[in-house]
Amino acid sequence: MDTIKHNIGFMKGFVVCNRYYIYPIINCQGEGREFESRLPLQNLPRQISKESENMKFVLFNNGTPGLLRTDGVVDLSKIIQPITSETGQKAMEAIISNSKNLKSELEHIEKSGNALSISNVSLLAPLPQPSKIFCMGGNYTEFGHREPGPMWGFQKSNNTVIGPGGTVNLPPEDANIFHHEAELVLVFGRAGKNINEEEAFDYVFGYTCGVDVSARMSGGSFKFQPWRGISEHKSYPTFAPMGPALVTKDEITDPQNVQIRLTVDGQLRGNFNTSDMAHSIAKSIAFVSQFENINIGDVLYTGTNHQGLGAMQDGDNINIEIDRIGDFSFNVKDSLKRRWEKGIDEETAEDIREGTGGPGRRKRPIS
Repeated sequence: MDTIKHNIGFMKGFVVCNRYYIYPIINCQGEGREFESRLPLQNLPRQISKESENMKFVLFNNGTPGLLRTDGVVDLSKIIQPITSETGQKAMEAIISNSKNLKSELEHIEKSGNALSISNVSLLAPLPQPSKIFCMGGNYTEFGHREPGPMWGFQKSNNTVIGPGGTVNLPPEDANIFHHEAELVLVFGRAGKNINEEEAFDYVFGYTCGVDVSARMSGGSFKFQPWRGISEHKSYPTFAPMGPALVTKDEITDPQNVQIRLTVDGQLRGNFNTSDMAHSIAKSIAFVSQFENINIGDVLYTGTNHQGLGAMQDGDNINIEIDRIGDFSFNVKDSLKRRWEKGIDEETAEDIREGTGGPGRRKRPIS
């Protein structure tokens, strides 16, 4: 196993390294940017910029690459055929790798290509199987209630991704609760390792929406080795909804100032801004790149604000929306038909806000 310095990966006395490994440490000190008090953002008006039409790459039907426009989806198969005949993840990686060479063709087809009606296509996750799904943990100040702490992170299995209209299947594990975590997801456009913070955005191709589905287990309740717990409980199949499109980074001038909203059956739960991040996106990129090589098409879930978390349960329809990217919905299925209190999980919100415990520790199904 790799040896990791004690001052880079943290989770309340644990150091996070490699894909799933969390090792106990004795002493740790981390760096955090200057703490700034922020006003609550829950009640900000719903605003989505209507400036220029974004260039949004999608996968649809059987993994065909396309461009999403207001009038539908433009098929990009012919454009990338000289590069690859692959579909799905490989097709999207080919677009990312060759985007500069394809720029004029893409701009032309975006303006003049024939679009398929959105009602006649099925959108898929834009990155259905990245080689790595990096995730930042505890990366929000909870509307200014928490001072930035040491950085820590983990990885989800790359077999967890579903797309728009998909279904999250809750496993029959003895979980306290299953939470939805709405997050801005960045997509890497260059391979790298040990990336400098100042150069971090040179490695970003674009952004998409994501939900980090989390099974909250009682302490010590791990199916495999205890040190794999946090990744394991976030890595069940279908636990990484992603979509609806991959938006190029130039369409989001300031990724540290976009609004994220999550609704369940039309009821607002999460509503926060990425300005509430404890550690910047650039710092997060530099951080995760210390542990593994980053490949083109890998993704980074940048964390969530826990003040709008709630239970996911059978029959739910969940929608996530991020400014300048768009929105998508997915469903939830639970074969055990367990029930939790509906609405925001106020106990978890308080625990995270006050630093008195981990998420879901006070929750159990009510039936």
